[in-house]
Amino acid sequence: MRYFYYPGCSMSSSALEYDVSTKAVLGELGAEVVEVEDWTCCGASTAETVSFLLSLVLPARNLALAERMDGDGDFLVGCSACYTNHCKVGEHVKRDPRLLDKINAALSIEHLTYTGKVRVRHLLDVLANDFGPEAIAVRVKRSLSALSVAPYYGCQIVRPYGLCDDSEYPTTMDEVLAATGAEVFPYAMKVKCCGGVLMTTKKDVALRLVGGLLQAAKGADCIVTVCPLCQMNLEAYQGDVSRYMGEDLHIPVLYLPQLLGLAFDLPREKLKLERNMASPRPVLDKLA
Repeated sequence: MRYFYYPGCSMSSSALEYDVSTKAVLGELGAEVVEVEDWTCCGASTAETVSFLLSLVLPARNLALAERMDGDGDFLVGCSACYTNHCKVGEHVKRDPRLLDKINAALSIEHLTYTGKVRVRHLLDVLANDFGPEAIAVRVKRSLSALSVAPYYGCQIVRPYGLCDDSEYPTTMDEVLAATGAEVFPYAMKVKCCGGVLMTTKKDVALRLVGGLLQAAKGADCIVTVCPLCQMNLEAYQGDVSRYMGEDLHIPVLYLPQLLGLAFDLPREKLKLERNMASPRPVLDKLA
């Protein structure tokens, strides 16, 4: 299987461990991952505050670059915000076909054309549906049966465009985790918002939201995420959250491909666990 890979800004910098472990796990599964050449920022959550058209042109540019690459393949994204931004281009063009001419007029300065022929996929979708629990299970070299893992989907991969899964109680990540032998922790907060960028604008609100997520995971050995911003909020502020909530809420937080990499017994340099801000040591000790 071949994928045109868009790492995005976070996965090529602050969330490099997500990027490296993603490519390592997909390689182990036999996928061909080709990075989109000359990709740029998709606009994150801020472009639309400047211009609605800009918020479509920025991700459309990346899709147009993928469309002109050799061969067939889906457009693979690991960041949930980037996934949403790239999905929305096609969704808005379907609702208002006149947008396509406006987008391509902007892209014409680089001699690019967006047609919509490349399908946007999230990493979790690819792992769960292109490979599936069976293909993952046969590659497990170290069972994770000692671990209880809370799957955190966040809010942007299940809505508004979403995976082929239930938007309120998805199970695709649960099934992937179960294939490693891990116990899937019954996590009722799996699609509740982490607050996103509110941590920099309305910190008390974000601390309360993250506090609820960490409280609900008490009893699990770790939380697993599939989004750099969710990962940042859940692990970087555990000290602040613990003080705000009045209880110790420290817990390891890993990216899904990092955990899969442990199950596949991949080299540690392919997982970059040393970059995680919430120490993964309790998880590693349980697997020792």
